[in-house]
Parts: sequence; structure tokens; C-alpha cells
Amino acid sequence: MSDIIHLLPDHIANQIAAGEVIQRPASVVKELMENAIDAEAENITVNIKEAGRTLIQVMDDGKGMTETDARMAFERHATSKIASVEDLFSLHTMGFRGEALASVAAVAQVELQTRPKGSDVGVRLSVSGSTLDSVMPDACREGSIFSVKNLFYNVPARRKFLKANDTEFRHILTEFERVALVHPDVAFTLRHNDAVIFDLPIGGLRQRIADIFGKNMNQKLLPVEVDTSLVNITGFTGNIGSVKKRGSLQYFFVNGRYMRHPYFHKAVMHAYEQMIPAGEMPDYFIYFDLDPATIDVNIHPTKTEIKFENERPVWQIIASAVREALAKSNSVPSIDFEVAGIVDIPVYDPSPENRAKIRPPEIEINKNYNPFRETGVHPPVDNWNVLYEKFENDRSDALLPDALLPEISYPCFQYRNRYIITSLKSGLVIIDQHRAHTRILYEKYIGNINRRCAVSQKLLFPEIVEFTMAESSLLSSLADEIKFLGFDLAHMGGNSYAIHGVPAEVPGGNPVALVKDLVAAAIENGGSEIEKRSEKMALSLARATAIPSGKTMTTEEMETLLASLFAIEANGITPDGLPVLTILSDEELAKRF
Repeated sequence: MSDIIHLLPDHIANQIAAGEVIQRPASVVKELMENAIDAEAENITVNIKEAGRTLIQVMDDGKGMTETDARMAFERHATSKIASVEDLFSLHTMGFRGEALASVAAVAQVELQTRPKGSDVGVRLSVSGSTLDSVMPDACREGSIFSVKNLFYNVPARRKFLKANDTEFRHILTEFERVALVHPDVAFTLRHNDAVIFDLPIGGLRQRIADIFGKNMNQKLLPVEVDTSLVNITGFTGNIGSVKKRGSLQYFFVNGRYMRHPYFHKAVMHAYEQMIPAGEMPDYFIYFDLDPATIDVNIHPTKTEIKFENERPVWQIIASAVREALAKSNSVPSIDFEVAGIVDIPVYDPSPENRAKIRPPEIEINKNYNPFRETGVHPPVDNWNVLYEKFENDRSDALLPDALLPEISYPCFQYRNRYIITSLKSGLVIIDQHRAHTRILYEKYIGNINRRCAVSQKLLFPEIVEFTMAESSLLSSLADEIKFLGFDLAHMGGNSYAIHGVPAEVPGGNPVALVKDLVAAAIENGGSEIEKRSEKMALSLARATAIPSGKTMTTEEMETLLASLFAIEANGITPDGLPVLTILSDEELAKRF
């Protein structure tokens, strides 16, 4: 029997490894930016063409590399970050596996220009599909320039399944922001198709957050700071007034590295417990500094999952630090009375002597005045009862057509200002008023998007909404959905938009929050599949504008709601699968008795 096990060729092994490390263009941006940070760069520029499909270029003014180092950098498991097993437990660099450049070179055409500081000449090196094409001297600047072209050119299946450019660029923005947030001492520039997206100067952490997410962010941040023998925690958390249902900016960083940690997220939410409504989420930017030997970052190639040796104590420290930040701040609004120039109101004195001095104002009353007997433009109206009865009859006919409610035969009642109870031919029905109205509005909004029509109600004064760069990059692809949902937006430059109109049926509220919620709903869906994206946006708006649980409804309002609900074919569940109503049949009621 012949042997069947053999070693894979290097280029195939590299492509397999690249599947974990390089998942999309954003992965390349992350790895190259982290390498630039490890090279002690003070200025990093990222150039993107067509969301990374055509070009990803990262330029830095770091240490640079010699020709030998440049060659070795593209070999698997070649790294300058660690030399022994012990180094894994004292990591102070972003990368250490030695897989990034080899993985990038396996699925793209890469050109590297680099020159060490103090050297007279550098080197230009080209690699395609793990194959070294050329090496030659080059009069480049000090530092390194990585140019990654035609990503996944030799893996057509991976290239085919890349998302739309807007989606891929949004992922690039996410990785760029994560690196920039943790290194305010480094200047960053991001260009997309030759347009400058970010130009972040060196500054403080608070300024860096405001530069990335907008100047309005500055006034919402509360400083978090605690220093213990176990961990040093710094950063910022959002005040009570800045919480939102979706789209919150939530970042954890440990020793200069971004991480995801659901357990520590619960610690932050625990600090806000009973201070914010259920379902609302705060922004936070929390930085951990602790002994590298107490954490393990060698869990996943992306290095965003980190294991802590002392999770429970750290959890308690986080919750305490955030709670202390909220307690020290003016998160709860206070009333500030202006005392200068106000009228002096005497203190009430209930003594009999004081009451004797007080004279009530004299009001002249004309006992013969009757406004209904005055002659003027409108003649006097007699028989008010008859007129009112006719008005009520016409109103009832308009509100409750028999065709829309063929089964309702008894009055409806409201229970605990949340449920509507009435009787159908099939039995007793209990309806959740909020979910029912959500279903009704969803059908209307999704119909407007599909028919490409909507009615917008103009605002007396435009509202200004500020988006993050990630949200702003998606707005162009969402323009139709937003328009046909009934919003009238006008670009004011940068990431600012003016809201001139809202859907006609939207009650008085916060148009800015509604628009932000729509965009956040689209981002959660990935922003690529138009049909699903439209459904998410329609559902988001329907939930925000539907009759809330706890609102008292009149009989006419309940009847109108039921008429609209039973006119919908799929009236038993909400668009996201929650039950709208439940029916107790006559047989089931009889069994209960």
C-alpha cells in the first residue's frame, strides 16, 4: 500500500492560514496598521481604493527594515516580536504570531518599499501569491510603505463573496477607528478614492474620541479612572442622557489592544442598572492596563478574544469605577434658579393678623353676558343636541366600516393600558396594543418603500443630526429608503445633515433619534441586502412610533386600531415573529369553568 499522507505546498498552506487571518479588506488594514504601531511610527497614512478591492496602502515613518528583514517578513511564523515561549506571557506588541504578512501575500499582490532610519538607500520588494517576484534597491523614504493590490485575485470564490463597497469600507472604518482610539499619540490619515476621510492629529484621548465621532461627543463623556494593584482602568463612559437603543459606541481596550468581552460589558450595564430604561445602551471607551502575564491573547488569530486570569475581581472594579463616574457627574439634570432681577414674592404668613390685611382682587362680572346670544358673523345655533348626535353618527361610520371588522360583535376594553380585549366569532381575543400598532405601521412603511412613495410632514425648524463616519459612509446607499419612509434630509457638509421633514403619521418626538435609529438598524443588518435592510428600517421606525404600552386609549382609538389590524393578512405576529394576539375559544373557556 502506497503512502497517502503528504505535506502541502507552502502556497496552499499559506492560503489556508490566510482564511483565518485575512477575512476581508478590513483585516489587511488592521494587520498593516498594527505592524506600523509596533514599528514605533508617529505618522500613519492609509490609502484605500474601491473599499480595498483594488488597493490598500499603509505608509508609516517607523523603524523600517533591511533587505534581509523585508524578505523574512513574508515567511510564515517569522516575527521580531517574540523569541521564546516566555515572551508570550509578557507581550507588549500588537502582533506576535508572524502570520499576517505571509497570509496577505498568499492572497494578493504586495509591494513593500522600506528603508531603515539612518540608511542611505532602501529596498523595493514584490510578492504575488506567496511567490517572490523581485527585489531591488529603492530611494524611498524612511519607514515602510505596504501596497496590497487586487486582494483575493487568486481566490475568486473569496473575492466573489465580498460585500458591497459601502459595507466593506464600513468594516475598514471600524478597524481604523479601533487602532486610532488606542493610540492618540500617533497621527493618522485615512483616504478613500483620494478623498480624505480622517485626518487625526496627535492629541489627548478625549480629543481623539471627539475627532472620530464628532464634537458633540465631548460633552457626553464622563471620565472613568481607578488604580488598583490588580488593574489600572481609565477612559470614559456616556452620561445618562446619551443612552440609546442601538448604535452605541462600546469599546474595551487592554494593554493597547481592542477586545470584545461580553462579561465585562455586563459590569458596565450593572453600573447603569435602574438609571436608564430597559433596552437602552450607553457609550463607553474603557482602557485596561495590567500585567501581561495575567491575560492570554493567544486564543484567536484576530486577537480580539482575551482570557483574564482574574475576571471576577476585574468585573467588580469596572462596575465600581463606572458607578463612581456617574455619581460624581451631573448626569441627573438639576434645576438652576436664576435669582438676579426676579420679583420679590413675600413669604406666606397664615396668621389672622396677616390674613386681615390681604384683600382679594375685585373682579367685575357682567351677569347679562352670554356669548351664544351675541350677534356677529356666525348666526346663533339652536338644537345643539341634534347637531352633535349627527356628528357622532357620521364619525362612527367613518371610523369603523363593517367590511373591515366583520367578526367584532362586542365592545372592546383596555386592560392595564397594554392589552385590548374584545370578542370575535372564534372566541375571546386579547391583543397587545403596541405590537398590533407596530404591525400596522410596518406594513405601511414597507409598502411606501416598495411603491416608492411617502408623505412627509415639514418641520417648522430643521433639526441637525450628526453621524459618525461609519454611519455617514452608509447614508448614500440608504437615501431611497429614508426618503420613502417619509424623512427629508439635506446634506450640510461633513457628517452633518438637516432634517426638514418627518413621516406624516409620526407624533411629536425626537426626529434626530428616529433617523439615528434607522441608520443603526441598517448597520446592524450589514447594509448589503437591500430587501432585508428595508425591512429592518421599516420595523425600527414602526417600533419607535407605535402606540406604547401604558398609554390609555379611547374606545374610538381601540376600534380604529382593530379595524386596521384585521385588514392585514398576517396580523397574528409582528415582523420579527412576536405574537400580536391570542384567542381563547369558547370550548377552552368552558373547560376553565
